[in-house]
Amino acid sequence: MTTSPEATDLVDQDAGRTKRVLLAKPRGYCAGVDRAVVTVEKALETYGAPIYVRKEIVHNRHVVDTLSERGVIFVDETDEVPEGALVVFSAHGVSPAVHEEAARRNLRTIDATCPLVTKVHKEVHRFAREDYDILLIGHEGHEEVEGTAGEAPDRVQLVDKPEDVDKVDVRDPSKVVWLSQTTLSVDETMERVDQLKERFPDLQAPPSDDICYATSNRQHAVKAMAAECDLVLVVGSQNSSNSKRLVEVALQAGASDAHLVDFASQIDEAWLDGVTTVGVTSGASVPDVLVMQVLDHLAERGWNQVDEVTTANEKVTFALPRELRKDLDNNPDKPSGVR
Repeated sequence: MTTSPEATDLVDQDAGRTKRVLLAKPRGYCAGVDRAVVTVEKALETYGAPIYVRKEIVHNRHVVDTLSERGVIFVDETDEVPEGALVVFSAHGVSPAVHEEAARRNLRTIDATCPLVTKVHKEVHRFAREDYDILLIGHEGHEEVEGTAGEAPDRVQLVDKPEDVDKVDVRDPSKVVWLSQTTLSVDETMERVDQLKERFPDLQAPPSDDICYATSNRQHAVKAMAAECDLVLVVGSQNSSNSKRLVEVALQAGASDAHLVDFASQIDEAWLDGVTTVGVTSGASVPDVLVMQVLDHLAERGWNQVDEVTTANEKVTFALPRELRKDLDNNPDKPSGVR
């Protein structure tokens, strides 16, 4: 594999006639996903199976199936967890009502909510306390949105599609703020913000970007290579918001075609007909082993040249949840390598 320091250096007219893969970097696991998955793995090692997880710990089929094989039981709601058992809350976050229900049922809990999602929860709490109407830009039904809106359900209005902008009803147009789901398309979010500003000129922005650094970075990497690609393959699951956004971003940035796949086996051979340059990336909840399998699949079909498109180097890490750290620190036989 060859690495190019700048995405713009990849435009090689001669190489354009040779089958090649442009591999996006950064791609795959973000710090929040890594923290959530390691949390469940360490909980299994520390407490033993079964471990219950509310919803999917992260939105990736491979991760969920692998953890299930190791003794993790995924449930939709906490009332499915036996009283007194241990339940882990997913990276997408939960509402205060879920925490309260868990406490009523005497459940032991480990909160693996991504710290960047927690930041948005705190913003909702703060602006609700200051009596703002909060316009939450996000996808209806997404677990992160449900958890975030649950911080102040009487103050939050969801804005998903363009037509939702006209449905917004606020008490005081001078006290309105917009916040967003962390895994959205940056461009689409700002389009929605511009629409909201037309109705509410005094609309306030969040204190800092709500869309997480990893989501923005992966979209930027795809934009850098999309125009060179006859096809972009995004590795990720259908219920992964940030993975689906990468497909949309690739097409908007000039890729001739783009598809979302969980596994290399899902690549349709017809997609490769007449294709010279294939772009490959993955969502923030995807282990890199799945990307490597896609590269192997392409190599078997003649795409042996792989050029890495590097647009950022991520060094963010998050500590494990304090509930788990406490038990690990008190356990002299804790597993090696715990952060």
